[in-house]
Amino acid sequence: MADKIKVIVAGPRGKMGRETIATVLDEPRFELVAALDRRHEGKRIGEIAGLPESDAPVYTDIDRCLSDIEADVFVDFTTPEAGRIHTEKAIRYGVRPVVGTSGLSMEDIERFRAMAEEKRLGAIVAPNFAIGAVLMMKFSQMAARYFQDVEIIELHHDQKRDAPSGTAIKTAELIRAVRERKRQGHPEEKELIDGARGADVDGFRIHSVRLPGLIAHQQVLFGSSGELLTIRHDSFDRKSFMSGVRYAIETVMKLETLVYGLENLLE
Repeated sequence: MADKIKVIVAGPRGKMGRETIATVLDEPRFELVAALDRRHEGKRIGEIAGLPESDAPVYTDIDRCLSDIEADVFVDFTTPEAGRIHTEKAIRYGVRPVVGTSGLSMEDIERFRAMAEEKRLGAIVAPNFAIGAVLMMKFSQMAARYFQDVEIIELHHDQKRDAPSGTAIKTAELIRAVRERKRQGHPEEKELIDGARGADVDGFRIHSVRLPGLIAHQQVLFGSSGELLTIRHDSFDRKSFMSGVRYAIETVMKLETLVYGLENLLE
């Protein structure tokens, strides 16, 4: 059997962090070697309430973690502020980052890409790791070649900090790449309440919904004379993201650059 891929997970107590740890422990090809947390320095992962049994150590300092631990991949589902630091540090230490943290700018991504290429190191930043969501984005780009009028509605749990979501932004980028710029709606349209029509992206709109009970959902609506095309994806459980996380951990080992968006890795 080939050597296992050694994985560090940041944010182990977060909902995505817990799922990622469970996935890494359940995958025979992976080995969980450490976790990075804001607390619990010196403890073992299995000693933290709610986390699976594991003897892998917990660190609060990323430099100590990356200095002490031999790792191949660093998985981050934290915050934009922490994710920027973690991604830069991982690359500097020669560990391949797999980042699902929302809120990184294109300037961040281009900077990390340059760093990764200088070291000939793989890196993946993905707004969404659910394979169905990636297909939803690709199908939306296909449809945008034939439908100029489009609106995106993304719906997430009420603890999500960024709006619009990274998935909505990535979908809009894919649509913009093939859609001729057009100002939609009535030319004299007026918002009676600011923001009623959502965020403006080259003349089409993104709407963000935040409610308890939701996980991650998005629909892309394309309108034309006499018809409506709706492309929708729903994640009802965070386990839906784990097939993409497994794929990214394996694939990042074969890259020598940063790839932004899982759709660029799917055949």
